[in-house]
Amino acid sequence: MLLLLSLYLLHPMHVSVTEIDYNEKNKSLEIVSRIFIDDLETSIRKAEGNEGIDLLKPSGTTTDQLVNKYLQSRFLIRVNGKPANPSYIAHEIDELAMICYLEIEGVKQVKTLDITISVIQELYDDQSNLVHVTYLGPVKSLRLTKEKPEGTLSFP
Repeated sequence: MLLLLSLYLLHPMHVSVTEIDYNEKNKSLEIVSRIFIDDLETSIRKAEGNEGIDLLKPSGTTTDQLVNKYLQSRFLIRVNGKPANPSYIAHEIDELAMICYLEIEGVKQVKTLDITISVIQELYDDQSNLVHVTYLGPVKSLRLTKEKPEGTLSFP
């Protein structure tokens, strides 16, 4: 971890990582997204027009409310061509990252996933949002950028 932190300080990485796993028992897509806290806070400040927002010690609202509102417009998924609204569940802090938990319920089968993730792209042109999807087989991945914030994965 120290090496990763050293690399981050020498050359800031602008990346988020999202994992989407199919829960066959619950018929749901479980989503876990890791985003650097400082970048997320700066993006939310910009979106809200409020430079005083502190995600770790919010005033007048909760961290979950701020993060949920931000993610709603920047985290879009279509399952089999139909819009699916991920429900925000919670967050936790892991060193420099905020881990956000979301879920899409009522997913019986996935043939295609159209994924748009544009978090932090309003701040950095080099922002990459990596997505790893596990659905009844090997992991499939996408790299979403400012130039290409959306991608489609197909499943047999």
